[in-house]
Amino acid sequence: MNKNKHKHTHLMAGIFIVIFAFVFLGVAGRFLYIQASGTVNDVSLKEWAKDKRTTSYSISAERGKILDKNGVELAYDHPTFTLFATVDDAFTVNEKEPQHVVDPQKTAEKLAPFLDVDESYILERIEWGLENEKTQVEFGSSGKELSQKTKDDIEDLELPGIGFTKHAIRYYPNGLFASRIVGFAQKNESGNIKGVTGMEKQMDDMLQGEPGHISYERDRFGTKLLNPNEVVKKPEDGNNIALTIDQKVQTLLEDVMTQVETEYKPSRMTAIVMDPKTGEIVAMSNRPSYNPNHPDNIQNWYNDAVSTPIEPGSTMKMLTWAAAIESGNYKGDELYESGKYQVSDLVTPVHDHNNGKGWGEITYDEGFRRSSNVAASKLVWEKMGPDTFLDYLHAFDMDKKTGIDLPGEVTGKIVYRWPSDKLTASFGQGSTYTPIQLMKAASAIANDGQMMTPFVKSKIIDSSNGKVIEEKAPKPAGQPISKETADRVLDLLEDVVTEEGGTGHIYALEDYSVAGKTGTAQIANPDAPGHLRGRENNIFSFLGMAPKDDPKLMMLVQVKQPELKPTEYGSMPVSFIFKNVMENSLHYLNIDPDKETDASVNPIQMPKVKGATKDKLEQFASKHGLKATFIGKASSIISANVKKDDLILPGQRLIFVTENPIMPDISGWSKRDVLQLADMLDLEIKLEGEGYAVKQSISAGEKIKGDKTLSVTFDVLETTQDGGDNSEDNTNE
Repeated sequence: MNKNKHKHTHLMAGIFIVIFAFVFLGVAGRFLYIQASGTVNDVSLKEWAKDKRTTSYSISAERGKILDKNGVELAYDHPTFTLFATVDDAFTVNEKEPQHVVDPQKTAEKLAPFLDVDESYILERIEWGLENEKTQVEFGSSGKELSQKTKDDIEDLELPGIGFTKHAIRYYPNGLFASRIVGFAQKNESGNIKGVTGMEKQMDDMLQGEPGHISYERDRFGTKLLNPNEVVKKPEDGNNIALTIDQKVQTLLEDVMTQVETEYKPSRMTAIVMDPKTGEIVAMSNRPSYNPNHPDNIQNWYNDAVSTPIEPGSTMKMLTWAAAIESGNYKGDELYESGKYQVSDLVTPVHDHNNGKGWGEITYDEGFRRSSNVAASKLVWEKMGPDTFLDYLHAFDMDKKTGIDLPGEVTGKIVYRWPSDKLTASFGQGSTYTPIQLMKAASAIANDGQMMTPFVKSKIIDSSNGKVIEEKAPKPAGQPISKETADRVLDLLEDVVTEEGGTGHIYALEDYSVAGKTGTAQIANPDAPGHLRGRENNIFSFLGMAPKDDPKLMMLVQVKQPELKPTEYGSMPVSFIFKNVMENSLHYLNIDPDKETDASVNPIQMPKVKGATKDKLEQFASKHGLKATFIGKASSIISANVKKDDLILPGQRLIFVTENPIMPDISGWSKRDVLQLADMLDLEIKLEGEGYAVKQSISAGEKIKGDKTLSVTFDVLETTQDGGDNSEDNTNE
C-alpha cells in the first residue's frame, strides 16, 4: 500500500516537474524573445515607451483680421490669459525653486486685488485643490480673460506655483461700430472661433487659419529630455479681409444715429452710404444695434438693410418717373388735376398727401417735387400702362436679391395682382423692398443709367506677407435706363430740394447740390387689416445723392416711429442724419464743393506725429481749432490716434500719449474717443449708458500704471439739431 502510494507521489511529482519546466521554458523564452525583438504582441516596447514619454498639443492659428478700406482694424484676435495655481508639490524638484504654491495665505492676499475678489475666495480654491489631491486649480470667471498687462503685473509678484494659459478671444475695438456688417465670431463647443453673423460668418473659411502642433519627449515632471525628438508644425494664420467701409464715414454715421436714437427713440433706423459709381458700401448702420464684444446681449440678429423688406413710400417715385421717361410716355409740362384720382367705382381712390386737397391743375414735373400720389398713379395707369411699369420694376431688379456679399439677404415682393396694387405700387405702397434693393435701383440714376451690384468685401489679403490674394472689382447689374433719362431724373430730384413746393428743402447741404426724394411709408397693422394710424406710425425716409451733376455718394436714411414733439415732423430726424453724414463725408473724401463753400469745414491733413514734440502738435491743433488731448506731461509722443497724412475733420479729437501717462478728464467725450483712449493705454474698459461720458472710475490726474479697468458712464447731453425748412410737412406723403 505504501509502495503504491510512493509510486503515485513520484508520478505526480514528475508530472508537475515537467509542467513547471514547460511553463518556465515558455516564460523564459518569452522574455528572451521580448529582449531580443523589443516587441510585445507586435507592439514595439521602444515605441510604446516613446509614446508614454511624448506629449503633444495643438498650436492655434490666428484668425484673420477684418479691416476697413484704409487698413484700420475692425476685428482681430485679442490674447487673453487664464490664471491657474499648481498645488501638487510633486512638480517641485528643487526646493529652492518651488513649482507649487508654498504659502496659500500670502498667495491669496497678493492675487485678490488683481482678480477683484476676496482673499477668502482664492484661499478656498487652493485649499480645495490640496484636500482633493488636485494638481492644479483655476479661479472661475475672475481668473479668465485677463489682459497682458494684468498677467505681467502678477508675474512681477514672483509667486511660486502661479501660471497662465494663453487663449484668444475675438475683439472688436470700435464696439457697435458697423456691427451688422462686421458681425461677430465666438468659440464653439470645440474651442474654435467661428463666425456667427456678418462678414465673420460670410468669410469664415478665409478668416480661419490652419492650426499647427508640437510634440516632444519629457520626464514625469513634464521637463523636456536632453534629446526630446521635438516635432513642430507651425500654424498658418487666416487671411485678412478688407472691407469697403470707411472708418471715418462709418464713425460719423454711428455717432449721428446714436444722437437721433437718444433724442427721438425710434423703434428702428437704417442708413446706407454707397458709392453709386462702383457699388461699394461706404457705411451702413441699423438701430437697434449691438456690441459684438458682448454677443449674449443681442436681441435682434437681422441686418435690416438687407434682411427686412418694407413698403418704401414715395422714394419709389424716382423709379416710376424714370420708367415713364425711358418708355417715352412722359411730358413734364403736361397738366393734370391733382388731389384725387379714381380709375373706377370698384377701385379705392388715390389721394394726394395733403388729405386729397391737391394743388389744383399742375404739371407732372411739379407733381414730382410735391410728391403727388395722383401724378404717379396716372403715369402708370394712363400714360405708360401697368404692364410697361411692371417691366421696368423687373428691369430695376425689384424682384431679385441684389447679390450683396452679406449673409441673410432676402428679396421683397412686387404685389401687382389687382388694379389697386398697380396704382399703389407707383408711389411705394403695397409692394415691399429691402433698403439695399432701393439703393441698387437708384444707382442707375446716379450712374448714367447703369445699375451697380452693392458689395462690402474689397480685398482678401495674405496675413503673412500683406499681398493681395483677391480684389473685388465693381460689377454692373444691368442698364434699365439711358444716360439721358438718368440726367432728366436727377434734374427732377434736385427740384425736390431746391424749388418752391419741393418736399425736400430740409435736406439741402451747405456746400453741395443734392438730388433726392423724400418718403413716408405706412406700417402694416399687426393686429388687423390695413395700416397703423397716427403721424408717428410711419417710416420716414430720404434717398439722396450729391453732388447732383456727378454723384460721388448716395445715401438712404429710414427712421421708423420716432417720438415727435407737436412742433416736429418726421423728416427732422432723417435730415439730421443725412445732412451731417453727407456734408462731412464729401469734405473728408476731398470732393470739390459745387456751391460756395466755407473753407473752415474742409478736412485738415495731419502733419508728422512720430517724433514730433508736444509743442509743435499743440500749435497745429490751436491753429486749426482742433481738440487735442495729451496724456502725460512729457514732451515726446509715444502713440496717437492719428498718423501722418490722415485727414482730420473739424471737431475730431486728437489723442497723444507721452511717457508716464496720467488719466485725463474725459467728461463729454464720445464712446469712440473713450474706446480709442483705452486701446492706446491698454486698459480694460467697461461702458454703461449712451451719449457722452459723465463719470469715470479712474480720476483725472491719476497715474495710469497699475490700473487695469476703466469704467465709464455715459449720458445724453443737450444737443441742438438744425431743423431746416419747416415749411414742407410730408408726414402724410
